[in-house]
Amino acid sequence: MDEFKATTREKGYLGEDLAIQYLTDIGYTIIQKNFTFGKIGEIDIIARDGKTLCFIEVKARANEAYGSIYETVPDWKRKKIRHTADGYLYVNKISNVQCRFDFVGIDYSFKPPMIDLIKDAF
Repeated sequence: MDEFKATTREKGYLGEDLAIQYLTDIGYTIIQKNFTFGKIGEIDIIARDGKTLCFIEVKARANEAYGSIYETVPDWKRKKIRHTADGYLYVNKISNVQCRFDFVGIDYSFKPPMIDLIKDAF
């Protein structure tokens, strides 16, 4: 798929797939993709990095016309992700585990796309 001709949704799915491949390559174990908790929100990827449970937000961009890729996760979105993570822990009866929120940014303006991981992003 040509990333620049893809729809926003297609770019998002491609970005998640690229993120999963990248995370797997660096040792993460993928648990789930696109976890939703009712109307509260969605988490793009849930994975383990060693013993740490990671809730990962993925953002992909073709350019910075609308600002930096890292500015695309405002406070209200972070709160939704945190509440959704609480829902994941509740539904799966998980407690006493170290958790972290990571961010994967994908920049399609590079060939191949540049992938950047920020651990403990928020």
